[in-house]
Amino acid sequence: MPISAKDISPFSQVRARLTDLGEEASAGEEKIIYYHQLEREHIHLMLLDEAASGWEDVEAGRHISVAKLRDKHGRG
Repeated sequence: MPISAKDISPFSQVRARLTDLGEEASAGEEKIIYYHQLEREHIHLMLLDEAASGWEDVEAGRHISVAKLRDKHGRG
């Protein structure tokens, strides 16, 4: 069976399409999942941006305690 571009999924998209990919693979379609170094670096940069944003929130006083967060969402 020849493999086409639609059969190749970047790792970053696999989570969103996991059910579809599983069903297609169960139906006999071949799938390739690839993880490229640039994708990994992109993920790391996104995490650093999120950490910087979170730190800015803390410094600006935009935070609540874990206890208040649990109370707010009914998980206390």
